[in-house]
Amino acid sequence: MKKFIQTLKNIWSIEELRGKILFTMMMIAIYRLGAHIVLPGINPNKMSETGDSNTGILGLIDAFSGGAFNQASIFALGIMPYISASIFMQLMTVLVPRFQKMQKEGESGRKKINQYTRYLTVIVTILQASAYVTYLQGMTQQSGAIMAGYAGFFWLSTVVVLTAGTMFVMWMGEKITDKGLGNGTSLIIMIGILARLPQSFLQELSAKSVRNGLILVFIVEIAILIAIIMGCILLIQGVRKVPVNYAKQIVGNRQFGGARQFLPLKVNSAGVMPIIFAQAIIFIPTIFANYDTQASGFLRAITDHSNVWYMLIYSVVVIGFTFLYTALIFNPKQIADNLKQNNGFIPGVKPGQPTADYIGSIMDKITFPGAILLAFVGILPGIAERLGVTQQFSTFFGGTSLLIMVGVILDTLQQIETQLLMRQYDGLMKSGRIQGRQTTSAVQM
Repeated sequence: MKKFIQTLKNIWSIEELRGKILFTMMMIAIYRLGAHIVLPGINPNKMSETGDSNTGILGLIDAFSGGAFNQASIFALGIMPYISASIFMQLMTVLVPRFQKMQKEGESGRKKINQYTRYLTVIVTILQASAYVTYLQGMTQQSGAIMAGYAGFFWLSTVVVLTAGTMFVMWMGEKITDKGLGNGTSLIIMIGILARLPQSFLQELSAKSVRNGLILVFIVEIAILIAIIMGCILLIQGVRKVPVNYAKQIVGNRQFGGARQFLPLKVNSAGVMPIIFAQAIIFIPTIFANYDTQASGFLRAITDHSNVWYMLIYSVVVIGFTFLYTALIFNPKQIADNLKQNNGFIPGVKPGQPTADYIGSIMDKITFPGAILLAFVGILPGIAERLGVTQQFSTFFGGTSLLIMVGVILDTLQQIETQLLMRQYDGLMKSGRIQGRQTTSAVQM
């Protein structure tokens, strides 16, 4: 405990780090305040009577927005349109030669891609806002949450306000990245997810304590949740170290190179992207049905994450997307060329194409178990719900929410530790260092 208090004092004593933390907390406070401001024309009292029963893609959007989706808030769509636009632009930089060239232009190319991403975010937000208006009208038809006198202006005002709200959240995310602590977009998503944790925790505790003898079941659930979190940390940080030697070079009286290092190949290079892609693909029919989650048959199956058919289809799609996305972002040929240019080689493997083939074969071998584990983490919420965990609390047992939380927390702690070590303070751990995901991309989460 004394060590922990001293670490907090060290963190607070660094002026730059203190400023970053305070700025980030201020932006988060503004975001959470906006999440409780209801859209014009909505009666918040009647809106609360509609309940909180969204599942599938709607539950995912509501989780990412911290409950703002079900509350008909001005931040109801949250940061999701920006994430969708970022994913699309990232794919374009891989598939379209023009965007590939733009990405290689350095800072100027990155600014152009970011500007295109913002334009695309506006378009995506307008489309999603229009569908959200239809969803609200259908959901509140009986409850009358939309005020009758405002019904004629509701569509236009809602689309404008939701678009402005999403752009403001996107701006806050960029400001947190520039002046705050951690990746702003990922941090906003994590805060939205964590905002639902206390309520979900209390609901689960209440459900288990009202019946005699089930409090022990609740304790077992918490222990399992901690074990799952530890497993997710291993999945995120797991790497296969490939030994790399560098040839010795003598320049004057000094010797360079000759050291043996390792090339870390991540077991889960794709991050959380396969899960997001899989959910987006599976729930496309629901989106075209104007967020109709009350349908029967196929639509009902793909909006219920505890359904066996959903879990089976979902697992197959996640595994497929893991291989596809890894192939898009991981280039063994480029790695082999970089090793060759820096006089590096893998022992027993010839430089050039043989090295690329060797790295590619290793990546294929470790990607398969990584994809299986990622799919298993993705269906854990459905398994937990089938075993008796309440619907809201089950979302914290795996899936996108848990992976994002673990990854963002690791990244943020890594940045804090880096700031401490730069000023010759002790790190956050007695032994070793915290390893994040080593990515700053918003869409990597």
